[in-house]
Amino acid sequence: MRLRLLAATALLALTSCNNSKTASPPATSGVTDAMIADAAEGEWLSYGRDYAEQRFSTLKQVNDSNVGQMGLAWFADLDTARGQEATPLMHDGVLYISTAWSMVKAYDAKTGALKWAYDPQVAREKLVDVCCDAVNRGVALYGDKVYVATLDGRLVALDQKTGKVVWTKQTFPADSHMAITGAPRVVKGKILIGSAGAEYFTRGYLAAFDPQTGNELWKFYTVPGDPSKPQEGKHLDAAAKTWSGDFWKTGGGGTVWDSITYDPVTNLVYFGTANAEPWNPAHRNTNGAGDSLYTASIVAVNADTGEYAWHFQETPEDRWDFDSNQQITVADLMIGGQKQHVIMHAPKNGFFYVLDAKTGKFISGKPFVDGINWASGLDPVTGRPSVNPDAKYEVTGKPFLGSPGAVGAHSWTPMSFSPLTGLVYIPTNNTPQLYAPDPDWKPGTTGFQLGIDATLGNLPADKKVRDATAAALTGALVAFDPVAGKVKWKVPYPMPTNGGTLATAGNLVFQGTATGEFNAYSADAGKKLWSFGTQSGVLAAPMTYSIGGEQYVAVLAGWGGVWDVSGGSLVSPKITPNISRLLVFKLGAKGTLPAPPPSAKRVLDPPPSTGTPEQIALGTKLYSNSCSVCHGNAAVAGALNPDLRHSTALGNPKLWQDIVHDGLLKQNGMVAWKGQFTPEQIEAIRLFVVKRANEDKALGGN
Repeated sequence: MRLRLLAATALLALTSCNNSKTASPPATSGVTDAMIADAAEGEWLSYGRDYAEQRFSTLKQVNDSNVGQMGLAWFADLDTARGQEATPLMHDGVLYISTAWSMVKAYDAKTGALKWAYDPQVAREKLVDVCCDAVNRGVALYGDKVYVATLDGRLVALDQKTGKVVWTKQTFPADSHMAITGAPRVVKGKILIGSAGAEYFTRGYLAAFDPQTGNELWKFYTVPGDPSKPQEGKHLDAAAKTWSGDFWKTGGGGTVWDSITYDPVTNLVYFGTANAEPWNPAHRNTNGAGDSLYTASIVAVNADTGEYAWHFQETPEDRWDFDSNQQITVADLMIGGQKQHVIMHAPKNGFFYVLDAKTGKFISGKPFVDGINWASGLDPVTGRPSVNPDAKYEVTGKPFLGSPGAVGAHSWTPMSFSPLTGLVYIPTNNTPQLYAPDPDWKPGTTGFQLGIDATLGNLPADKKVRDATAAALTGALVAFDPVAGKVKWKVPYPMPTNGGTLATAGNLVFQGTATGEFNAYSADAGKKLWSFGTQSGVLAAPMTYSIGGEQYVAVLAGWGGVWDVSGGSLVSPKITPNISRLLVFKLGAKGTLPAPPPSAKRVLDPPPSTGTPEQIALGTKLYSNSCSVCHGNAAVAGALNPDLRHSTALGNPKLWQDIVHDGLLKQNGMVAWKGQFTPEQIEAIRLFVVKRANEDKALGGN
């Protein structure tokens, strides 16, 4: 389970040449490369606004002296009740968004009138291959087209004016366990996208596609393939020496599910890679050592060819799911009295990295959160972490309570950088996690492939333990000085996984929260200046634009994502329902939202618990290591996926088998698990859930 809550080229050129094709000429009308590189002040043309991904706007009509006068200009309800994680784009008066299930919508950016909508009809059973909800983080604009990458791996080009499909291309095999949740990026006349799923038999890559045809132009693999066959480049020959055993049979991981940044100064594309697969190194490196390149790393490649330039591995031999897929930001900083062209990164592992943009040389790495215990620090010259021996749970054979946990000190929610204050604004999490080895683990056929035993992380039916755990799982907005390597100010939150940030020249930082607020703070001091109740948690990052001399601020609201699907509601009593909307604000607006629907109180009414101790023990382990990914810690689900304690099938063993074994509800995302579990094992899972439901009923739970 991703979220385990606290419990107490033969040549280098082969990289590109094997698949290299001639690209179409760059766009000369509509949205061009030059426009993205130097975005007009009032527009937002790329995921991070411009190539540098600073998420900083020079607009300042809305500022720290008048933001209190901002109100709701318009809103649009969305036709999907899943997590919303996209950053809207705005060009020529039109606002473009993607929603959950990879749908795309275009609105008049001033009035909110819907211009068109597109639904790629993603099969709902694809949800089993996605760790953290059916989300999509945004579209790309280029020429006269809108590009969206769908959950099931299609790259789709839509006409900007009508939303009609121009072409579609399947970017990975249709029967693959891969998925796509990230936003495509435009780089020198190419559309770049990777894939997600480093826990699902996947081999990571970043690929470039022709914007006019969808033809693949180059592909860069992030981990080696079958060692008995030639590798696709010298960089993989080098990486293969850091793996051993049959790692390639589970794919290796290292997916590029977010963080793609282009730097025109160096002509390099920087991207982050995910964890190695499985998490437990004992099941991917049979000789007991190896860094598992290029997982949990920043990699730089030539933007024209996809050839390897350099890499920096932030978490060697990652065993804690410390993905490096978080946003990579390019900037010029004054360091030691000299201007340096750098990239800045705040990955899951809790250290803030500053690297030379041209060479990848380590400049600095300082903690941006408290409580890091997996490493005592970073080597001041190389940046390599000094790993705590106790954190190597596969070596000690003992559980390790790690901080950060797999949710990360900073997850995908974008940070922003203000050149005016020199600060980076980071949504941070405090979510320790228990890691325990499973020496008997074998790869399955469905779901996560982790190599760990998540059973010990189940929270007991004990209110004191749950309350103490809830108090320990928090979040914050952190303003970090990348030159001094210190936190300048911090705003604490009662829950983790709060929204991404936006910085503006009006000395403002905007951020939504998991508890249903959209806030504005002074960028220099962190003083709260304005707030709006969103009725649902905000995960997405806001953006801003202007039309007719008026500045607007837009954000998607809609609770979901990793904290919800993995059972954060068990210890997060303030968790919000999913009410998915696009919200747009401006000065002087007086709009209001309709009253939220009343929440229905559910009563636990399970059948009697009849499982034997052996059945319950088996069901506990199977549920914890597989089912909890969607249905929650200790069988307590979040707001999106079914809570099995309330299932109508709980007292009907045959119906339970029809659903779990045979896939009766696959159209709802509940695929068949008959290749993974026997009927006896599935019955053990049912008996475990029955027991848990009775325990919570005795506690007065619901």
